[in-house]
Amino acid sequence: MNNDEFFVHKLERHQTKDVSDSHVNGELTVVWRDWDDIVKDHPKMIYLNTVNPGEIKGPHIHKKRTTYFTCVEGEIVLVIKDRNDEYHEIKCNPNEPLLICVRSGVPAAIINTTNSISKVLVLADIAWRPNDNEMKNGDFTDYDFKKWE
Repeated sequence: MNNDEFFVHKLERHQTKDVSDSHVNGELTVVWRDWDDIVKDHPKMIYLNTVNPGEIKGPHIHKKRTTYFTCVEGEIVLVIKDRNDEYHEIKCNPNEPLLICVRSGVPAAIINTTNSISKVLVLADIAWRPNDNEMKNGDFTDYDFKKWE
């Protein structure tokens, strides 16, 4: 899924192996490399966002900041409202990792659909500063958030 307001990029997953006997001891997911052509502007801020069970963060709009999301624990649904007032619902979890880009000026909300805390790694092209007035509330009054309960 790709347009000028947001895009979704499937992330690479690689098994990791023990150094002594090469058994699989885990996995790594590539979120961003400086030579990938996914994140156009190098991130100026990276943070971990937690969302409590059944909670919604947003909807809000970043006036200047383009933001990239990937769920690293639990599961979220990112709801994005495009300029045609159409909603896009994108599920993200660590088992099928995605990098979801929301461009500046595009309203979005994060919904935790699980019974435990979900953790979202966020990359942003502009670093947050206290009192920067960079974010405003979005209007999703016609969206049915209750369907995720």
